[in-house]
Amino acid sequence: MTVRVAAVDLGASSGRVVVAEVGDGRLELTEVHRFPNRPVRVGGTLHWDVLGLYTGVLDGLRAAGRLGPLDGIGIDSWAVDSGLLDADGALLGNPVHYRDDRHAGAVDDVHAVVGPEELYRVNGLQHLPFTTLFQLAAARGTAQLAAARQLLLVPDLLAYWLTGAVGAEVTNASTTGLLDAATREWATDVVDRLGLDRGLLPSLRQPGERLGTLTPTVQGETGLGPVPVIAVGSHDTASAVVGVPAASERFGYVSCGTWSLVGVELDAPVLSEESRVAGFTNELGVDGTVRYLHNVMGLWLLQESLRTWADAGLPADLTALLAAAARVPALTTVVDPDDPRFLPPGDMPARIAELCREAGQTPPQSQAETVRCILDSLALAYRRTVRRAAELSGRPVDVVHLVGGGARNTLLCRLTADACGLPVLAGPVEAAALGNALVQARALGAVDGGLADVRALVRGTQEVVEYRPDPGAGPAWDAAEQRLHPSARGPVRR
Repeated sequence: MTVRVAAVDLGASSGRVVVAEVGDGRLELTEVHRFPNRPVRVGGTLHWDVLGLYTGVLDGLRAAGRLGPLDGIGIDSWAVDSGLLDADGALLGNPVHYRDDRHAGAVDDVHAVVGPEELYRVNGLQHLPFTTLFQLAAARGTAQLAAARQLLLVPDLLAYWLTGAVGAEVTNASTTGLLDAATREWATDVVDRLGLDRGLLPSLRQPGERLGTLTPTVQGETGLGPVPVIAVGSHDTASAVVGVPAASERFGYVSCGTWSLVGVELDAPVLSEESRVAGFTNELGVDGTVRYLHNVMGLWLLQESLRTWADAGLPADLTALLAAAARVPALTTVVDPDDPRFLPPGDMPARIAELCREAGQTPPQSQAETVRCILDSLALAYRRTVRRAAELSGRPVDVVHLVGGGARNTLLCRLTADACGLPVLAGPVEAAALGNALVQARALGAVDGGLADVRALVRGTQEVVEYRPDPGAGPAWDAAEQRLHPSARGPVRR
């Protein structure tokens, strides 16, 4: 049995629709449509253009249908951001972007009611000031929230427009801060104590559930029939981890894009105080798993640097800059990618220079040195995070899988292997779309078994490149880690 499904994969800078043909020993992807995702600032607030995204989805489904009938549709996207619906089911304004600065002002208000230690014991989330619960707290007292009757995360909102069905897929719901990491249900006590309306939170859906079929209106707009829309790991990282071609449980992963999500896969959350202080999050995965990870700022630093240079009329060709960066001496300067100053859009090269000066380092003197600083710093952060995840969870790590767009960055992959002292298997680049498609295919009966079987299909059909660590590189990375974080931990537990 072979099925043809459309995987809608939305990222922070672009969205695309990919058609996957999945069957016995077969897993083939064809990208049929790609469209930009351009945030819009209105009245001082940064929004997502969700109507533009929906138009891109419809265009992509129309293109997918031209290849032949579809058996299913699944949607994944970034986390935490949501749309509010009124009593008639109409959207109350474009979703606010997680990089908007209004959210941070609500953190102290929330922690005055539910302290950070207690909150972590419930939701198990790394503290991020833009988590959905802080966004809702920031909106208290507004006419928009007063009129709201339903909250839908971005992929759930798009699925609602396609089908008319309301729900909250659990892997993305776990990023809101309003879900209990242990019970995998809404944390109604936290919701009540924060003065939020329980009715805003829809019923939870599991990956693999059928949400509904395309409405007659959508069928007419796309030329498709009553195709089922299937819940997948709607947080793109949940889908990407499904697409990791791991051969055993002893793996770490880096889902590398605008953000880098770095961690291990577990059967149960780690809710200790030590885990909270270390900044680890327990997000839910497919098949009852937990994505125990830390959010690293990721290729955002490089993307914003390229944008800054292009705006200034400087060369911004990534291929040329990576080649030049490879010739820069290793670990000349390093910064902490998680510094909060890197979160908002802006002049990243200037911020990197500022942090270097604060640490007593000579700032990068060229674009190539800035790129090398970013990549060295990311690899160092991946090393630190993989080691800490292994230590705090008790899950040994023998190999690091680097998936997503960063798998194309040969220099970053090589540096990550040297930094971690472990083999790095880079690819697939399309891990999120693959995971999305595979969950659909399994729900439709074209793939049998659990995650191990799904990943075996990925291993057998997708290109993966291995990077072996330089055995002599360890001391230099140890020294850089000590320079940046004097209390750095020891080696990965084997």
